[in-house]
Amino acid sequence: MRIPKVTYRIQFTPQFGFEDARAIASYLSDLGISDLYASPIFKARTGSTHGYDVVDASQLNPQLGTQDDFAALVAELQALGMGWLQDIVPNHMAYSSENPYLMDVLEHGADSSYTDYFDVCWKSPFANSQERILAPLLGDFYGEALEKGDIQLQYEQNGLTVNYYSLKLPLRLESYSKFLTYNLGKLTRTLGRNHPDFIKLLGVLYILKSVPSEVTGKQRQDQIAFIKGLIWELYSTNDDIREFITENLKIFNGESGNSESFNLLDDLLNDQFYRLAFWKVGAEEMNYRRFFTVNELISVKVEEMRVFNNTHSLIHKLVEDGVFTGLRIDHIDGLYNPTQYLERLHEKMGDVYITVEKILELTEDLPNNWQIQGTSGYDFLNYVNGVFCQAQNQAVFNKIYHSFIGARVNYPSLVKEKKHLILEKNLAGDVDNLASLLKNIASKYRYGNDFTLNGLKRAIAELLTLFPIYRTYITPDAISDTDKTCIQEVINTARKQVPLLQHEMNFLEKVLLLQFDESLSQTEKDQWIYFVLRMQQYTGPLMAKGVEDTTLYVYNRLISLNEVGGNPSHFGITIEQFHNFNHQHQHNWPHTMNATATHDTKRGEDVRARLNVLSEIPQEWEQQVNHWSEINQSHRSLVDRNDEYFLYQTLVGTFPFAEHEQASFVERVQEYMIKAIREAKVHTAWLRPDNEYEAACTTFVQKILDPNLSRHFLDNFRPFQQKIAEYGIFNSLSQTLLKITAPGVPDFYQGTELWDFSLVDPDNRRPVDFELRRSYLSTIQAQIKTDILDCIPELLTQKTDGRIKLFLTLQALKARTKYLSLFQNGEYQPLEVHGTHANHIIAFARQHDKQTAIAIVPCFLTSLTPPGKPPLGESVWQDTHLKLPAKTWQNLLTHQTLQTGDTLPISQTLSHFPVALLIAE
Repeated sequence: MRIPKVTYRIQFTPQFGFEDARAIASYLSDLGISDLYASPIFKARTGSTHGYDVVDASQLNPQLGTQDDFAALVAELQALGMGWLQDIVPNHMAYSSENPYLMDVLEHGADSSYTDYFDVCWKSPFANSQERILAPLLGDFYGEALEKGDIQLQYEQNGLTVNYYSLKLPLRLESYSKFLTYNLGKLTRTLGRNHPDFIKLLGVLYILKSVPSEVTGKQRQDQIAFIKGLIWELYSTNDDIREFITENLKIFNGESGNSESFNLLDDLLNDQFYRLAFWKVGAEEMNYRRFFTVNELISVKVEEMRVFNNTHSLIHKLVEDGVFTGLRIDHIDGLYNPTQYLERLHEKMGDVYITVEKILELTEDLPNNWQIQGTSGYDFLNYVNGVFCQAQNQAVFNKIYHSFIGARVNYPSLVKEKKHLILEKNLAGDVDNLASLLKNIASKYRYGNDFTLNGLKRAIAELLTLFPIYRTYITPDAISDTDKTCIQEVINTARKQVPLLQHEMNFLEKVLLLQFDESLSQTEKDQWIYFVLRMQQYTGPLMAKGVEDTTLYVYNRLISLNEVGGNPSHFGITIEQFHNFNHQHQHNWPHTMNATATHDTKRGEDVRARLNVLSEIPQEWEQQVNHWSEINQSHRSLVDRNDEYFLYQTLVGTFPFAEHEQASFVERVQEYMIKAIREAKVHTAWLRPDNEYEAACTTFVQKILDPNLSRHFLDNFRPFQQKIAEYGIFNSLSQTLLKITAPGVPDFYQGTELWDFSLVDPDNRRPVDFELRRSYLSTIQAQIKTDILDCIPELLTQKTDGRIKLFLTLQALKARTKYLSLFQNGEYQPLEVHGTHANHIIAFARQHDKQTAIAIVPCFLTSLTPPGKPPLGESVWQDTHLKLPAKTWQNLLTHQTLQTGDTLPISQTLSHFPVALLIAE
């Protein structure tokens, strides 16, 4: 197995494809990157900027380049000795006209070759016939869209389709008969009954009627293709038939303003295997599983072996060919049986490096039976971020926040409230489906016979909202002690919360823990298992939408803590907790990924580094934010105090250093505020936008950042913001070194080797200026060779351009490569710091064989140094020191040699550069 030394995440888009990646490969190699970490590169919806809306996993995405472009990129990486970590998407595909498998299902229904491909509920327990697959993709009510003429029937070589803007859905076979027999008498009179082409058309109509009952499967598909070919031939060669079909299209498509004229098309649409609907319908009437609450992403049944093999065929080939040297599994918690999936993946792919996108709570660990190397790094991100938040100021920050917004906020209660909101507004249909499954199980037993559908739905909803983690991993074969304890604790809490549902809770506990009665048949046991594994698929989406995409935009006490996988009710992480976390990683998951920014993070890593500075200076922050609010009162209009508080933190964290970036800053913040307040779902929402409130927020942003309108505010804001940004630089340098030297594989998100002040996607997918970075890197490399100690003061003086972060990244990665075994396998040992400022240093050792490395970084600098003064030398660190054996140490960042007796003064270690990485043989 190839273990990456360092990964670098690239977001492939139609504007940044294989050829662009090849052009920067040598730069990444020079920086010290060992493995390209690629966003999904399989065929995706046209124009996709992220690649997660896959339409065919068996093909490369042609929007990223040709096969030759891909081969050239692979050859370049392999020539540089670089690996390829590939992000794959086993859970879902795009609900799109470009998805050939889904279109086949929509056209052929139960006769499709791909009915087992998608996670669709074909039949409700209470329905007498097969349900139509919901297609909640309309931007308006179905009737409105139909009678406005937005839904149109079209005909082309591939057959009849119903079109709604870019959406193009096929019609089932029976619809051709309806369409072609309409007004057929007129064509008879035009051509005559004995015309050869008319006879052919009658033959086609006869075959159309006989196909459904006479043939199935591949034979059916071939015959339908043959029929379509005959119709197209008649349409192409006979003017009268072409005119007949064209006129029918016009009639079926109706006349705007004439409601009755749309009856034919309405009747045709009602006869399809799918039901076109307003997108909001998906929240309450959902009969397919989605990715979270995104209607345009339909989940696949990767638990079916045929589906697994098909969707992983190209991945397997590229692993076998040595192109992919590692895999990152997207949304592992969405799968029906993640444990089984990982076993199959390991069996198919062999001994390849695998990590999973997995959100872990503060003290939660991965299942120890998963054959993987770890997570994609959100857990590390939140620990390393939290260690720079001054935990002792929690109470005063509560007071500041509650005072500013004029209300007290209890975080656990808010989480439960927002989860209930998501269940009611976005996942109601999914909960209905779960309740129907459970009702079907309960109705077969005397102790469950009196359970109502509504009672079971309320019980399920209560359990889902109380769930403290993303999901459990119960399988038909086993229930871990951890999962059993989690479920029992949730059930016990639910019994207290909803005492009128005691019997339902008892029954749910029995089912969820698979406590089968002896009298159950295997079929009945399978129903229990199906319900349990199905319910596990919904705790994750509810956590994601209820917490990450709602609560984290409402609870704004300190938004640097509002991060994917984070829990902002924990105000900071102690240094001891950070050390314990790293020690556990070294012991259990030594090759997990360490991230500080990803494509999913709510804000850039250096935004968080800045905002954490506020935790050190609560009184000054309170004074500033209240003063700003007073100055801006005339501009505020409808803007809620909580959103205003959120905005000020956003501005402090994201205001750019470079003047040329400030031109686009206002627009970026405005777009971000719209997304944030819609996610919060308090005054506006994606489901019900409030244009007036949204306009008030964007106008507020525009006015307070306009020098002509808000000079007083900006004159007050900029000095404070610049001070925070100054300290944020040192937090960022510390965070970077910790990421590179802690147990795990350091991961860099594209562009973050310089300052990263991005907001949430799509802002963090903006183009990266790699030429600037290449130029900076070349200059720094030359300066290091000439006189390293001479170039550092200049980097510190000009630190706003980001070269100081690039310098640190280069030097630390060079050290990691040189002493790879030490950093990959070395034991983790926290180091005690002594002296006046011991609480302002984080230090640990990595030891392997006869080598020892020590990482030393400062924290909480606002009380140690004035703004503008780097935290260097004896005047800052005084008698602060580490107790170490007498050795000769080399600082791998500055190339200094340090000789210790039994102590190592921090003032000596941090005399030239704000962080240190020492090595002793």
